[in-house]
Amino acid sequence: MATLTEELASNLQGPAASEFAQRLGISQEQSSAAIAAALPLLMGALGRNASEPQGAQALFGALRKDHAGRDLAGVLGSVLGGGGDADGGAILGHILGSRQPRAEAGIAQATGLGEGQAGQLLKMLAPIVMAWLAQRALGREGSGDAAGASALGGLLGEEQQQIRRQGGLGGGLLGAVLDQDGDGEFGLGDLVQLGGLFGRR
Repeated sequence: MATLTEELASNLQGPAASEFAQRLGISQEQSSAAIAAALPLLMGALGRNASEPQGAQALFGALRKDHAGRDLAGVLGSVLGGGGDADGGAILGHILGSRQPRAEAGIAQATGLGEGQAGQLLKMLAPIVMAWLAQRALGREGSGDAAGASALGGLLGEEQQQIRRQGGLGGGLLGAVLDQDGDGEFGLGDLVQLGGLFGRR
């Protein structure tokens, strides 16, 4: 069964990858490879941030407030048309926190993009990932905010585990970016350094 990340990636290949390539000034092959590397990183980082109840509640609130009901095709069209860059940058800051430069450098090194191009790609993908997550996850929210946040945390936790089990470029980047204290494992030191706050208050 395809993961949420794999399902989203399938929506961003072909014509969409070609349009990303045009926006970034790269080849379609580079675009496809960069998208395939960046999506697991973003989705896995969301999973890590939502692994604590406070993070899950903040993300759940942001999805309902800012992203619920947004059609993926509409968000994709807006992003590829040059809109939403400011929102993408703000979302990216919430997802990655102080690890954003490290993520950009990792994507650049792994795919041959410049760091500026990698940063732009991540800003373009951030609102798409949030719209996709809202579309796929909010229907599972249960009877209230607490139940919804808990379900979201569980869903994203499993997604992160699957990304790490599958390994590959996306899984490797996820580990390199999230394992901030350099001990090879995720722990309290990593969690404290993550941004972990979502949504505009």
